[in-house]
Amino acid sequence: MPLSEILIAVAAFLSGIAVAYFFFRARVGIFEQRARNDLDRWKQECTEAIRKDSVNRSRSTLKGKIAEQMAPYLPGFPYSAADARFIGSPVDFIVFDGYSTAKDGDFGEVSIVLVEVKQGKGKLTRGESLVRRAVEGGRVSWKTVTIQNEDAGPD
Repeated sequence: MPLSEILIAVAAFLSGIAVAYFFFRARVGIFEQRARNDLDRWKQECTEAIRKDSVNRSRSTLKGKIAEQMAPYLPGFPYSAADARFIGSPVDFIVFDGYSTAKDGDFGEVSIVLVEVKQGKGKLTRGESLVRRAVEGGRVSWKTVTIQNEDAGPD
């Protein structure tokens, strides 16, 4: 086989490879563009739904927090609103049951109750459960802490 025919065959082969490369590269570009278009369309369609869901969840959380703080003033709260102190975390309220009447001269017994307010099917968080178990296990105590004034010398 003469050298010119070999060169023509090699040139034709290389040309075929180049044409195939550019053809497939163009096809891949088309698929990439379709994928980008689909992703952009999906983002536009879902962004609004995601935002609405986020707003609804935020609104629900805000309503729950408001309801928690208003609980002592709502019907069905079993303690006097004057005895309830909102702390928010790890439980919603400390209720000094009977305190408001006892401090006004009745000198009745005062009970201390930790209250967690839940709406609907709300469940205790891990932290709330730990506090509940500590109370149920009797691991509750009183401690008076005296802070020394730095200006005053030692007693």
